[in-house]
Amino acid sequence: MLLKWRRWRRGRPFWGGLVTVAAGVEIAVIPLAPMKVMLHQGVAGAASVLLGAVLIVLGLSAWFTPHYRTLTGILTAMIAAAALVLSNLGGFLIGTVAGLIGGGLVFGWQPGTAPAPETPHPNPPSVQEEA
Repeated sequence: MLLKWRRWRRGRPFWGGLVTVAAGVEIAVIPLAPMKVMLHQGVAGAASVLLGAVLIVLGLSAWFTPHYRTLTGILTAMIAAAALVLSNLGGFLIGTVAGLIGGGLVFGWQPGTAPAPETPHPNPPSVQEEA
């Protein structure tokens, strides 16, 4: 079971998707918080929830469709940058920074190749003993 999980996790941009989902949750939750200190939300509240939901979907798509990682990474960075302006400074900057990092991790991920099996050296070097 653990081996299947590791194989699944390594076959996709897991950490980038996780950071992107966390950024989306952080941006979407702030306007829904029951704090009286928050500013009057209005349209910014709807934009925050919408941008957060889009980031969550992009993070999940990085996990389940890793062949679209380039598009997903670019869109994640763009949405996170837009959240800076459209929703409470992008979740008080934490969501925007996390979204940019997640987008960079997704964009920069490359699928791993299996290591080549080691072949024995035809003439192994001899170990010289000092006398």
